[in-house]
Amino acid sequence: MGVKRTYGESCAAAHALDLVGERWALLVVRELLLGPKRFTDLRAGIPHASPNVLSQRLRDLEEAGVVQRGTLPPPAASRIYELTEWGRGLEDVILALGNWGVRSPSLPREAGMSVDCHMLALRTLFDPEAADGLDASYQLRVDGQRFRARVCDGRFELSRGTLEDPDATITTDSDTLTALLWAGRKLDEARRAGDIEVAGDEKAVARFLLLFPHPEPVELLVGA
Repeated sequence: MGVKRTYGESCAAAHALDLVGERWALLVVRELLLGPKRFTDLRAGIPHASPNVLSQRLRDLEEAGVVQRGTLPPPAASRIYELTEWGRGLEDVILALGNWGVRSPSLPREAGMSVDCHMLALRTLFDPEAADGLDASYQLRVDGQRFRARVCDGRFELSRGTLEDPDATITTDSDTLTALLWAGRKLDEARRAGDIEVAGDEKAVARFLLLFPHPEPVELLVGA
């Protein structure tokens, strides 16, 4: 194994990059922000990272105190990876990077992304003003995965898991959700096509789809 690279500075930002700046490291963090995952789940979320590289990044992050290993309770008893309390502090970093990168005119919008990345995009783009007066809970079932969401007092909470007695349940795939949120697809048309199922408070669902406005790309002044 080669010597791990370092910036060799006492600057805290440089040290942070020493810990999480290697390729794929922050994407591992991204995939764990909504809850623990097995190695196979991480592979599915970061398909372009080879198993060996992903294993190395997990070891590096564990050594740095960002990630820790655990075990699911019986009967699953599977080994999982999860963020430490300190590692969860990187959430604001990930969201800030997403909020900055979404305005890039060269963002490869057709390249695809993981389900968790779609969900984190909701956190990134949530507009508290658009949620004014809304108090509702949602069970999101996206690409077969379950997430619980709550909008209250201008805040948006989202995590992996099942919610008891939600105000509304949305079952769809990530492509359809993206089209509804940011490509102008109409909810009624998606329902007629069988691409989305809605149960519960339909007004809360219609309001939900308006909470995540997509910013316009920046205009680059080339050669100015």
